Amino acid sequence: MVDAMSTGTSLIAHHLLYQRPPSEDVSFKRRQLASCRLPVPSRLMDSTVKLLAKEKNPSRQRISGDLAYTTDSTGPSPGRMWPPVSKADDPMIHNPLLRQERMGCGWLAVIFEWEGVIVEDDDPELEYRAWAALAQEEGKSPPLAFVLRRIEGMKSEQAISEVLCWSRNPTELRRLASRKEDICQSFKNGDLRHLRSGSREFMTTLANHKIPLAVASTRRGKALQGEIEAVGAQSFFEVVVAAEEVHRGKPDPEMLIHAARLLGFLPERCIVFGNSISTVEAAREAGMKCVAVASKQPVYALRAADLVVRRLDELSVVDLKKLADVDSPELEPGEDRGGSQR
Repeated sequence: MVDAMSTGTSLIAHHLLYQRPPSEDVSFKRRQLASCRLPVPSRLMDSTVKLLAKEKNPSRQRISGDLAYTTDSTGPSPGRMWPPVSKADDPMIHNPLLRQERMGCGWLAVIFEWEGVIVEDDDPELEYRAWAALAQEEGKSPPLAFVLRRIEGMKSEQAISEVLCWSRNPTELRRLASRKEDICQSFKNGDLRHLRSGSREFMTTLANHKIPLAVASTRRGKALQGEIEAVGAQSFFEVVVAAEEVHRGKPDPEMLIHAARLLGFLPERCIVFGNSISTVEAAREAGMKCVAVASKQPVYALRAADLVVRRLDELSVVDLKKLADVDSPELEPGEDRGGSQR
């Protein structure tokens, strides 16, 4: 009986399908014990060599987590970094007073277009009817639709002399422009403009953060001031630029640059709000950031702007600070600072 059991056990031990449990690998434990047996100076030297090697050959490491923070000594990565980059408190600005100023909002200014941004725009047919009535009075051919699109945003004198070619006499140009303004006012029948939804709230927020505001329009100064007072917005604007103060209208940047000069700010620190392609072109030419308000044109037509919104209250002060952030906030030593410009 004992012989039979021993024979069976030996057969199982040598069976082809039988696998012995793997023997435990103790080499790793032996290495650990061997390293622990090293003297303390040797272990410190070993760790120092490893740190120097890691510093010599930096490798990209990723910290586990949903935020995907990265640690990379070779430079910034497209992912989120820690600590996060602050656009206002730029560490490259060595002047502590300037850094403190940029933490606030006093280093940027805002220039608004009046029609279609602050107040509701006129009926598109109104402009055509005014030009057609003026052409009939003067015995001229009424401008076509594509011509009206071309003169959009221009001063009336500029449109009459350069596009319509009705006259080049300065006195006659002023008379025709004044008559065209009178025709527009007569067609409105005394109807007052209304503030666009969110305009007052947005301007109040900017005023509370001490951001200076300006309005620039190709309207006559008397008519523009009357409309500003009618809607109760005169307390918001430090500067009002009307047609009489400049030689050329949009898309020429003269009006925007003049507004920035009156505010005392560099063009690079001004943000322009407009609702037309000509305003976007003028802002780009002046070196300013531009926010397009899609009040009368589709959003895709204004993609050349830095931002496109439908209402002003879609933006916050933080959005404006990020948008107005400049690459070189401090002027070079030999660069003209433009008097009191900030």
